[in-house]
Amino acid sequence: MRRADRLFHIVQLIRGRRLTTAAFLAVRLEVSERTVYRDVADLQHQGVPIEGEAGVGYRLGAGFELPPLMFSAGEARALVAATRLAQAWLDPELAREAEQALCKILSILPRQTRAAAESLALFAPTFSVEPAIQHTLQTLREAVQLRRTVTITYRDVAGQSSQRSVRPLGCFFWGKVWTLAAWCETRKAFRSFRLDRMDALQVQDAVFRDEAGKTLADFLRQAGAAPV
Repeated sequence: MRRADRLFHIVQLIRGRRLTTAAFLAVRLEVSERTVYRDVADLQHQGVPIEGEAGVGYRLGAGFELPPLMFSAGEARALVAATRLAQAWLDPELAREAEQALCKILSILPRQTRAAAESLALFAPTFSVEPAIQHTLQTLREAVQLRRTVTITYRDVAGQSSQRSVRPLGCFFWGKVWTLAAWCETRKAFRSFRLDRMDALQVQDAVFRDEAGKTLADFLRQAGAAPV
């Protein structure tokens, strides 16, 4: 990698994270930490508002803008591959938006780069998720975004049905099934619900706010909790 390209990537990596260590940058760029320290110092000297210090981490100051991005042929192929795979597992609305975003990116690429990306021989079947599950996924995804509580009729692994009132926190894909991570108001605990075991679903008008011990971050910290 040319040094100019490396400096550009350093800014990109720092901009995309809250705090970026020299060790992380060294691994991603395949250089020594000493090289990272020197490059960051040069960027700061050139006026790039990188805050932080060696041994602590770096972040990019507010208001800094990079020139428009240009993707390499490999990056363009990766975007095509990721979009095709994602479309097979997303709900229809998000899949359409992913396709539209990809079209916008491809439209600004040089003709040869675009042709190479679009000819990528990697495909995913579009029947991976049943339409009913796709609809449930979209409803839950929107409920997470709007922070609306949800009432579900749910069957556990033994086939027992129950009514649950939950705070939807996030949707997770496990290769075969989608699950909803939620704070269950009924059980007063975190639970993971498989979308294919939801027999009924209703989004409520009530909007919930973050409460200590009931957030997605709290759920992730307790990811080893017993399943439903």
